[in-house]
Amino acid sequence: MNFNIQNLIRENIKNMQPYSSARDEFQDYEEKMIYLDANENPNENGINRYPDTQQKAVKKILSEIKKVAKNQILLGNGSDEVLDLLFRAFCEPNKDNVITLPPTYGMYGVLANLNAVENKEVLLNDEFEPNIEQILSQVTAQTKIIFLCSPNNPTGNSFSDESIVTLLKNFNGLVVLDEAYIDFSSKESWLSEINDYPNLIISQTLSKAYGMAGIRLGILYASASIIEVLNKIKPPYNVNILTQNKALDKLANTKKIIKQVSDIQLEKEFLFKHFLQIKFIEKAFDSDANFILIKVDNANKRYQQLLENGIVVRNRSSQPLCDNCLRITIGTSAENLKLINTLKTL
Repeated sequence: MNFNIQNLIRENIKNMQPYSSARDEFQDYEEKMIYLDANENPNENGINRYPDTQQKAVKKILSEIKKVAKNQILLGNGSDEVLDLLFRAFCEPNKDNVITLPPTYGMYGVLANLNAVENKEVLLNDEFEPNIEQILSQVTAQTKIIFLCSPNNPTGNSFSDESIVTLLKNFNGLVVLDEAYIDFSSKESWLSEINDYPNLIISQTLSKAYGMAGIRLGILYASASIIEVLNKIKPPYNVNILTQNKALDKLANTKKIIKQVSDIQLEKEFLFKHFLQIKFIEKAFDSDANFILIKVDNANKRYQQLLENGIVVRNRSSQPLCDNCLRITIGTSAENLKLINTLKTL
């Protein structure tokens, strides 16, 4: 494969000059200086200054935790922003296309529509694995990105390494591997392979295992050359100072996060065991995530019954291959016990 990132970048992106903010021009703003450069309110209150445009402190600690160079990290306002930047940088509206693999995370298709990019859908097979031959048969000169969610949402399974390697080696575009749920998986992250495949992009998040969905911090890992392109077009202050500070605080105590992930794994085993004893649950699918997809006799009916008992789950019946399926997130021990007791009464 002869991969060259310059062949994928939109021409207008190649030629554009990025916006230069006050914090880009003077970067040592943690020094004791008199700052009269950014038209800020001078009265100190902890949030009167613009945040670091490159989130250097957060990237430093992520680099240490994930063993990835700082210049291979992009942070955004949730994973949705960093994924949107990929469309803006590499997909020409009304010309290019991407490939997604339903059932999967719905925002890939939404972002494709938002950016006027064709979304070619290739269904997973009956084992919820990518149909590699069919995917590659759909690739054209205008195919810029293939999106893989592994562990997959809503099915919960991880894709085989062989499938991912085959796409990386045979597709001359970008392969985006969404690892939002990787911390719950028995499989290793692909981050260790990031320098072996120049077309590999990995997205992760602090919303799941790290318990910070409310701060909206998404992470994208890729080659330095890809990150350079995305930095060129990202909004200058896309990650606010409150988000950066909270991330630093939480990332400083990963032992607590590891303990919470372990507890969620034990609770998942508890739910699996009890799901198998409930007659109207036809199947509980194996999961590498913090949720379980179950197939029931009548998803609409069971969803409504749970709702009437104060329990909100996700009805995924509208998704391909997910007829009469509910997706249930792993809750606390007390919440899971209430769920099981309620299911037994239906």
